[in-house]
Amino acid sequence: MATTGFVGSHLALSHPLRLRLVQNLGEAGFTALYSIVAILTLGWVILAYRAIEFSMPLWIAPGWWWPVASAVMLFACVLLAGSLIRNPAFPVRGAAKRAGEPPRGVYAITRHPMNWSFALWALVHISLSWSPRNLIVAIGILVLAMAGSIGQDRKKRSVVGQNWVDYERRTSFVPFAAVATRKLAWRSAFPGWIALGGGLTFWLVATWLHAPEVSPIATLTGAGLD
Repeated sequence: MATTGFVGSHLALSHPLRLRLVQNLGEAGFTALYSIVAILTLGWVILAYRAIEFSMPLWIAPGWWWPVASAVMLFACVLLAGSLIRNPAFPVRGAAKRAGEPPRGVYAITRHPMNWSFALWALVHISLSWSPRNLIVAIGILVLAMAGSIGQDRKKRSVVGQNWVDYERRTSFVPFAAVATRKLAWRSAFPGWIALGGGLTFWLVATWLHAPEVSPIATLTGAGLD
């Protein structure tokens, strides 16, 4: 229920309810409401996760997979760090104009770098451990990331118009699809040093925070699992 509340409230506030709430509360009021709901529902998820008793996972990944998962997590962190810089999807003044610029960095990799960072986080967790509480949270985050990306494209087409339609044509939903199909040059997908440095920092901090909770091999993933 907690995960449903977290995912459902995010999707509802980001899409069907957003316009009316912004009209009634203003951008600042809506941002405050969104932040409060996000914090409360995320806290609910954390408390519910900890309240569920530990149970033996139905699946635990073999040792060779952990370094692979670690590499995927590092890539996800780079996407997350890069998505915080000049993101044309951010609901801030002037952001939509960036959709008309040549895609580069993480936006040449995918036009939804932040959501894909969350999706990859979820997929890594699912691939490493099938405990009930891990699956519930990870699947919820995966649904939120993918549904949020689809909803964001739909919303931006309506709000931004042709500029976003053209941006979709020049970029890709699936990571690296635009460069693989030669819509963009491979060199344009270099994330940039800020994204690389920020991503590495995120990954190292996550690894350090989870280190007491997992085995030495699992520590490499930056994710504590059952």
